[in-house]
Amino acid sequence: MTHPLLDLPPLTAERFAAVEDAVARLLDTRQDVLITQGEALLPLEGAIRAAAGPGTVALNVITGPYGQTFGNWLRDSGATVYDLAVPFHTAVTAGQIREAFAEHPEIDFVSLVHAEAATGNTNPVAEIGQAVREQGALFYLDAVASVGAEPVLPDAWGVDLCVIGAQKAMGGPAGVSAISVSERAWARMAANPNAPRRSYLSLLDWKERWIDAGRRALPHAPAQLEMLALEACLERIESVGLETVMARHREAARVARAGAVALGGGLEPYVYEEKEAAPVATTLRVPSGVVASELVARVLKSDPALPVAAGGGALAKEMIRVNHYGADASRETVERCLAAIGAALGV
Repeated sequence: MTHPLLDLPPLTAERFAAVEDAVARLLDTRQDVLITQGEALLPLEGAIRAAAGPGTVALNVITGPYGQTFGNWLRDSGATVYDLAVPFHTAVTAGQIREAFAEHPEIDFVSLVHAEAATGNTNPVAEIGQAVREQGALFYLDAVASVGAEPVLPDAWGVDLCVIGAQKAMGGPAGVSAISVSERAWARMAANPNAPRRSYLSLLDWKERWIDAGRRALPHAPAQLEMLALEACLERIESVGLETVMARHREAARVARAGAVALGGGLEPYVYEEKEAAPVATTLRVPSGVVASELVARVLKSDPALPVAAGGGALAKEMIRVNHYGADASRETVERCLAAIGAALGV
């Protein structure tokens, strides 16, 4: 007995490298691209632990929960960390970044999340990248949620470490991820005696055994099914066009914000300014006296398949999130979500 997903021929090094090349085209980058064999937390943590250590002075921007996680990893790596936290209903600005540099001119590493799906905001990376270049700092970017929904351009924006995952706007698998790495980021890693080696977190091991070896022999057996799914995902995006995919996400976000306001009942967008709202998820502030998690429970009771969730932690009391990424980036899905929310609110 067999199955289409079993007894497959081994994935060749040539095919693996071709998928990496497709990721590079998606990001319009000439940097090295590594496809890492795990969910995006793998390269996110691996990059910080490789590039930051004792002597690193980091500016860690917090616009949601992942920024808090990055700060923890940076401190654990021995870096001196200055947190720049902004309210979750807004975005950080390049001016705020420059003010932090003026106060701490020794900063040489900046960590930032592009789009925070958990809080529904997105940050102006192009302008921030210019400020980081002026400082000469290494720029680390989490673009897991944003890629496929809005432009992600490491080269144009001066991003040295750019991590993506396919499970959100790209509509692909969660089991593999990717990172683009600049030459100066590789140099920073090589100079860091605490960079992981002989470890699942080690990017340097992959560089030496895969990139420097000409991408002719895989260092270990790849996650075959996830790689095939990523390949299919990238082919689908290339066939319909990245701009078409991003336009679907922009339209879903527009409908979600406008629809929530039209619905009334005290529901309102959590992110105040539309330009600061992420195209992958729209967060909504619930009316006074309503507990968000309880509202979401009523919504999902009516239809468990709806992409609606309560905010995490303390936000579970006041925020609900309509996820409109990947296959759910459509007017129809958003309207179904808003209709269910309205019914649960009784409006």
